Formats: sequence, C-alpha cells, structure tokens
Amino acid sequence: MIGTAPPSARGWRRAGGRLGAVAVVLLLFAAAYRLGIFARVAEPKLLAATLVDMGGWGYLVFILAYTLLQPFGVPGTIFIVAAPLIWDWPVAFALSMIGTMGASVVGFSFARFVAKDWVAARIPDRLRKYDDALERNAFQTVVILRLLFWMPQVLHSFFGVSRVKFGTHFWGSFVGYLPPLLLVSYLGGELFDASGNLQLGAWPKLAALSGASLLIAVLARAHERRRVAGSR
Repeated sequence: MIGTAPPSARGWRRAGGRLGAVAVVLLLFAAAYRLGIFARVAEPKLLAATLVDMGGWGYLVFILAYTLLQPFGVPGTIFIVAAPLIWDWPVAFALSMIGTMGASVVGFSFARFVAKDWVAARIPDRLRKYDDALERNAFQTVVILRLLFWMPQVLHSFFGVSRVKFGTHFWGSFVGYLPPLLLVSYLGGELFDASGNLQLGAWPKLAALSGASLLIAVLARAHERRRVAGSR
C-alpha cells in the first residue's frame, strides 16, 4: 500500500525508538549521579532535608526522582516514608500516589516497549503463576497483586511483559495502592521517626495495615471464585 513503510523500515524505526529510550534512561541516571541524587535518596531523613531546602520545587523534584529512579532500583519506600516527614498527610498522600503511579507507568512501559525479551526472561516463577489469573480477570488480579506486593520493580516488569492492557494496569494499580499509601501517609509520623526508622509502637499499626491489605485481597479472590463458579 502507498504510504506504508516496508517491514524492515518499521523494524529499524522501532529499534531506534527503543535505543533512544535506553539512552534517555542512561542519561537520567548519569545526571542523577552527577547531582548527588543517589546519595540523597539513600535514607528518608536526608531526602526530606533536601526537599525542604528546595521549597516549592521540592514537590516537582520528589515526583520526578520517584518516577524516574524507583523503576530502576531505588526503593519506593524511601519516598513514601520521607513524604509524611516533610508535608501534611494530604499533600504527602497526593505526592506519594503521583510518584508511585508515575514509577509504575515507567517500569511497565520500559518492560513492554523497550526491553520486553530481556525482561521476560528474568521474571521469577512466583509471579508467572499469576498469568492465568491475568487472563481471566486482569483488573482484579492487578489490584490484588498491588495490595500484596506494592511496587517492586519486578512487578512493574511482570505486568509489562504480560497481556494486560495499559489502562487496566493503570487503574488496577491505582486502586491497589490506595489503602496502603493512604494509611502510611496518614500515620507516617506515628510509624517513623525523623530518620525514617520505625517507631517503637509502630509494629501493631504495620501489622494492622498488612492484615487489612491481605483481607481485601482474600475477599477479592473469594468474590472472583464465586463469580466464576456461578458462570459455569
């Protein structure tokens, strides 16, 4: 057909786009290293102090650092612990949610569009067992996995190489993140001290948070099983 690029040209264009994306990621890492960002995100206290010194720019730096660094190795817990140490809980929750969703999208997109084959070969079997569940009910499975595991890089990658649609992954992740991020943002001052370490009385609250997430996941699974059984 006229105006349609030959397969070889499309392949080269796709490969060029992937190489460009990899180059951008490497440049971002180099810039982060040169600016000392890795040292600042080594612990919540140091990150919090840096963001406070930035004033209003701290919001943007928090979101960008979280979005760009978490999918490639920096623990997301550093950011969600630091946020309530700096800001009131509604602001901490909003920024944590934006950063968490941004990081999830970057990790998902990198696995799906840039390095799918390489990533797919490294997905552990403990996640592969959820492939069938994603086929049957993708949205609910994404919600449950986010509730149970939160935001590890390998989970971003697993969703990226699966057949789940981008929109399903996005909104399922959003729903799954809501309870834990809301509670951590609201109770942050009671759970962590100024250095980001757990307070002495934090364990019962963390146990309650984990229990609530597990209960929601179990109820969702039970509902899915009843639905499937009723449709037979």
